[in-house]
Amino acid sequence: FAFSFIIPCPVRPQYLIMWNRTFSEAATYDFLAIEDASKDKVMDVLFVLKNTEGSKNTTCADAGLPTPCLFVVAVDGTDGETLWERPLNPEFHWAQCGLDKETSRTWDCLLSHSDQLTAIDKHTGDIRWQQPQLPGLHSTVPVLSVPDLDGDKVNDVALVASDKTQTQLVFLSGKTGVQIGSTVVVDSSETANHLLHRTTEGSHYVLLQKDTGLYGLALWRIAAMAKAGMEAGLKRDKHWEKNASATTGLVPVYESDSMRQVLRTGETNDPPNLLIVTGKEVALVNGKSLQLLWRFNISSVLSEPSFGHFNKDGILDIVIEEDVGNNTKRIIILDGLSGGLLWEVHLLASPNSPRPASVHTTNSYSIFVFWGMVPSQTNSSPVTDRRSYMLHPLYSKVLLESTSSMEHIVTFEATLLEGGRHAAFITLTGPGTEGAEGTVVLSKRKLKQDVPDSNVLRIGTGGSSETNKDIKEAFNRLRFSD
Repeated sequence: FAFSFIIPCPVRPQYLIMWNRTFSEAATYDFLAIEDASKDKVMDVLFVLKNTEGSKNTTCADAGLPTPCLFVVAVDGTDGETLWERPLNPEFHWAQCGLDKETSRTWDCLLSHSDQLTAIDKHTGDIRWQQPQLPGLHSTVPVLSVPDLDGDKVNDVALVASDKTQTQLVFLSGKTGVQIGSTVVVDSSETANHLLHRTTEGSHYVLLQKDTGLYGLALWRIAAMAKAGMEAGLKRDKHWEKNASATTGLVPVYESDSMRQVLRTGETNDPPNLLIVTGKEVALVNGKSLQLLWRFNISSVLSEPSFGHFNKDGILDIVIEEDVGNNTKRIIILDGLSGGLLWEVHLLASPNSPRPASVHTTNSYSIFVFWGMVPSQTNSSPVTDRRSYMLHPLYSKVLLESTSSMEHIVTFEATLLEGGRHAAFITLTGPGTEGAEGTVVLSKRKLKQDVPDSNVLRIGTGGSSETNKDIKEAFNRLRFSD
């Protein structure tokens, strides 16, 4: 006898090439999270609206809230349909998702709104815990995900708040949101930004961006100040600690009197290197040894730098927008290994342009996305229009220009909606003032959708020999990777 078995192929999600969700008489905020909320292995979109009612006929009044109220909304990445919505008290302060990874926490998103902190399950929209804001503590993102400090086998979180007189940190239980220990003054001055850095030894440092530079303060020191003995389970790093101040405990990472930004160069390195932006330069610091790897002189960085692979050395390269005056910006790509200049272009600095973005391909390089306007010889008037441009590193003398018009962009993401496939642009548009009422539109467009109607622009000298058709075909053949 012969037996045959039929093994059905897994059903793959069916995508709409594009979708739009329009909300009238609503307000929105500079927040987008790309998460798999529906557990179908396709990324979905979370954002925050202020409205009188949700799309599922949920009203603020039904939830016992003032009208209008906030709605945290999750929409399906495949078709834009609402997965869930959660009404909350206004006003909105900040939100952060992605907080469930490797933590044993049952929630993913933390929102600061009204006088409350609310932890939400990204899959259902259920509130896992809600706590009152701590009096006088106006915290800012990022939320710091720290090890389990209270012994309940769930990783905890830390919030940092800074005013003109001091910077404070508070630990909250990841399980219940209740404060652990007392509030700690981590610095006696204002800090502009903060990050959590994990060293090779497994020791955590809170990095504080001060007006004199970037400094690290060991998490074990902060935990000991919050509650005696709470530092017992936290690791220490002898290499970092030998540079700590005897009085403050601060470890100098990069000293500068014009600090602007600090970012991690990806999450794959252990530990990741640190990109420092000052008023004079961009510098890369080794996240393990704190040694300066390279420095590039640049004065007026416009937006937060972004990362992508321009070459195939496997190291993230850095995209920077520089204000060069006369309504013009220079976009440069720096080699992540050496800091050398790999590519540049000048664009007119259109108002309301998102920062550069990139999507990784299976060929080890990225496709880069910029916003602005290619200058024309006849155009000397102020720039009011805005275009998006795609750069293919193998055709670096060419830009693909999309002329699709858009309203005021509140926030924008270029992302993969599914592992290894379906690169898309997610755009949230709305009124020019954040939180103001008007028409809000959330839209998804497949990255390749605009290729047929795009203009092929030759830039620089010694242009590409390929025809416009060849260039567009190269974009259409792209396959994407995480």
